[in-house]
Parts: sequence; structure tokens; C-alpha cells
Amino acid sequence: MFIEAAKTSDIAPGGMLGVKLNGADIVICNLEGKFYAVARKCGHAAAYLERGTLTGHILTCPLHCAQFDITTGEALSGPVPEAPASKYPDPAAPGLKTLGLRVYPVKVEGGSINVEVTQ
Repeated sequence: MFIEAAKTSDIAPGGMLGVKLNGADIVICNLEGKFYAVARKCGHAAAYLERGTLTGHILTCPLHCAQFDITTGEALSGPVPEAPASKYPDPAAPGLKTLGLRVYPVKVEGGSINVEVTQ
């Protein structure tokens, strides 16, 4: 079942928005007018991904700079030890496995971004 998550006008191109739908934490990404939805928390250390950066289809985590493909959810790279974006470096970061992100189907209708969330 698709649920309205936001309006297309809520997310500028290259922007992201974190939402909670049916108990699922999701980040919606605007890639040049096409919208993608992935799990909101980093597959490495559970940081909120909308606080990171979106460069093209690559989403970079704000905590340790792990990178993910928003079109597939694939983890492209693990954490960067002592990442400059990390105010408090995690000494365990290099030893933690970085998991890919769950991807949610998105449908845009009449200016509404609708995300399919199933448990």
C-alpha cells in the first residue's frame, strides 16, 4: 500500500527528507526530479542519512562517510576512519560491517510522493 510521504515541492533537487511511515524510518531523495526512498539510518552506525550529502545517486553518511547508491540501496563504501565529518570518531568504525539500505518503491502522483511501506 502506497502512503503519501511528502509533496514534491517539499524536497529540492539534490535534497533529502527524513520521514516515518507505518513505523519505518525512511529518507526520500530527490535526484534531478526523480524521487527515491531508502532506509533512513546508515547501514553502518545508524546515523540519520538526511543529515549527510547527496551527490548524484550517491548518499554519503554524515557520521563516518559510508556511501550508498539510492537507486539500489547498495553500500558502495564503508566508513572512513577518522572522517572529517565525524565530530567524535568511532574507534570501532573500521571493524563494523556496512550493510546496504532497504529500498522502498516510490510513485509520484499529482505532486505527492507516495512510498510503499510493507513490514
